Amino acid sequence: MKFIHEKIEIGYDDLKVETKSSGRKYITPDGEAYPSITTVLGVLSADSIAAWRARVGDEEANKISLKATTRGTAVHDLVEKYLDNEELPKVMPHVMASLSNLKPSLSRIGKIFAQEAPLYSKHLGVAGRVDCVGLYDGVPSIIDFKTSKKPKKREWVTSYFMQEAAYAIMWEERTGMPITNLVTIMDIDNEEPMVYIEHRDNWTAKLKETIELYHLKQRQRPL
Repeated sequence: MKFIHEKIEIGYDDLKVETKSSGRKYITPDGEAYPSITTVLGVLSADSIAAWRARVGDEEANKISLKATTRGTAVHDLVEKYLDNEELPKVMPHVMASLSNLKPSLSRIGKIFAQEAPLYSKHLGVAGRVDCVGLYDGVPSIIDFKTSKKPKKREWVTSYFMQEAAYAIMWEERTGMPITNLVTIMDIDNEEPMVYIEHRDNWTAKLKETIELYHLKQRQRPL
């Protein structure tokens, strides 16, 4: 199928990115440095990740993390090209299998307004790069793509919904176009994809609480 694109301008081409040990920051056109929303939300899982690394050991943890990150990036890149109607490159069979698995869910995407768009919010003081903004089942939506080895319960992935709520707020600030529909499309190994649909306003309060927690943790960091 061919996807229809109707680009909506955000006022700039890209944002400069700085990555340090404390996380990633985006530099806005007026020179402000805002933390990445993924860095901010990382405070919610920091303790559990540290416990997991202690349990399996750093070497094994690094190996698992690299494999998951590599797979996630490869699937994201392939989905982006597919939605852009580009000729698909040769990739590893398991990556192409992920795209095939996702196609029924991707077919629900209508007009696409943006892909991999760098966004920021002065209101929230955060920034990030949204996977896709477009119509999903005819509804303007923030659409995020995830990969997982196993199915995940809704209560395990609430950070995804906060991330997407942040993108929705950023998008409205940058374009003036309100979006409240949040769509998570998750590719699962050897399973049908999982699709979560949420409302932005159900997650903004928790998002703001987490941003406050992030800044508290930053103030507590040793100099």
